[in-house]
Amino acid sequence: MPNARRIALSRILWMAPVKIIILGAGQVGTSVAEGLVSEANDISLVDTDAESLAELRNRFEVRTVCGNAASPSVLREAGAEDADLLIAVTQSDQTNLCACKIARTLFNLPTRIARLRSADYVDHPELLDNNNFAVDFSICPEQIVTDYIRRLIDFPEALQALDFAGGLVKLTSAIAREGNPLVGQPLASLHEQLPDVEAHIAAIYRNGNPILPAGDTVVTPGDEVFCLASSHHIRAVMQSLCGVSPPMRRIMIAGGGNIGLRLAASLNEKFNVKLLEIDARRAEKLATSLHDTLVLHGNTTDEKLLENEGIDETDLFVALTNDEEDNIMSASLAKRMGARHTLALVNRKSYIGLVEGELIDIAISPAQASIGVLLAHVRRGDVAAVHSLRRGAAEALEIIAHGESGTSRVVGRAVGEIPLPEGVTFNAIVRKTGKPDEGPEVLIPHRDTIIENEDHIIVFCPHKNLVKKVEKLFQVGFTFL
Repeated sequence: MPNARRIALSRILWMAPVKIIILGAGQVGTSVAEGLVSEANDISLVDTDAESLAELRNRFEVRTVCGNAASPSVLREAGAEDADLLIAVTQSDQTNLCACKIARTLFNLPTRIARLRSADYVDHPELLDNNNFAVDFSICPEQIVTDYIRRLIDFPEALQALDFAGGLVKLTSAIAREGNPLVGQPLASLHEQLPDVEAHIAAIYRNGNPILPAGDTVVTPGDEVFCLASSHHIRAVMQSLCGVSPPMRRIMIAGGGNIGLRLAASLNEKFNVKLLEIDARRAEKLATSLHDTLVLHGNTTDEKLLENEGIDETDLFVALTNDEEDNIMSASLAKRMGARHTLALVNRKSYIGLVEGELIDIAISPAQASIGVLLAHVRRGDVAAVHSLRRGAAEALEIIAHGESGTSRVVGRAVGEIPLPEGVTFNAIVRKTGKPDEGPEVLIPHRDTIIENEDHIIVFCPHKNLVKKVEKLFQVGFTFL
């Protein structure tokens, strides 16, 4: 086959839509559908709620099937015979597991992802292999949100704190505050102020609009700045932008559901933790299992209760109930009564834009926090991690470069020579050292940095619609002219 024809065929295969079946039209399933349908994927959504499906069909270009997600006939109607990916995110672990098993046994569906809320299954991975429930990858949104909040506790100044390369690299966003060394200065001064720190300013959002960072870009108070550096250096960069916040010690959790329980259990003895739960039986059960946590029975919006429990001396108030309106009310009340930081679980994106930064400090969408884990398994190319940023408008990816100069647009080329889409930046490279006794090294790339095979590259996309161009850039073809 002539080279030009090989290239054309490779591009056609690369751009072919992925056929995806999503089981469950709840918060997670809906957010996944919304995130994937915008990327020209062929989506089928399955749920037992006909009204919800009709609403989603009007909002998105998706095919819907009403029925039991673990039924072979329903999966066949949804297109399981020629689907590429099954994402089972119903509220039932058992339904998700059965659906994955049926999808492999009857339809030989290639890739199957299941939402599993119970640790019983996750703690026994042998149950998930192809001889049993045939789950390729499992996610637990409750644990993902718990880990997300734990990172924010470690970085009180941050709006987001995300890990790449197994925690070697961190990406944080924070609001620049007047009086700090980098604020009012061009970005080029970062290396003068922190000469021993390798860091990169990935993006700046001013009044909600992205600004492409350059050496002469001046950070102004109120800018939302995304910083990327090794885990050892990220705190120094944050301090140059927004100063030093006292560490969090006193934490109050409103809501003892799955996330509240997981978060309380993850906070060790260095934190003073109180947990408020409105259900008396649940509160009693929590008190017996959380030995280092003071569990209180009461309403999370009870002003007198918050006052008696020292809300004005609380470093972080976290509202984690299943009612997002209660979360907003209790967190805003806690903030008004003197809590230093407030955080609330909020499902609707329209609510997040209204309350974050005004009524409360940080609003977290469980579905948005979880979608990055799923996207890493849908993205074309070898994508190790995906993080959704700014409520899904932007994205950061960890992509592994493969090939050589003859088969890759990236490998063997200097960063300055790579035709990056406008606004897209390479922010860090994680590279194997080749020495058995040394782990990977973190490099902040410059224009003359040469990309090598197997490099993990952290890429920032200020607009989600640029992701496909980035994926195509990393495609390994037969040859390139």
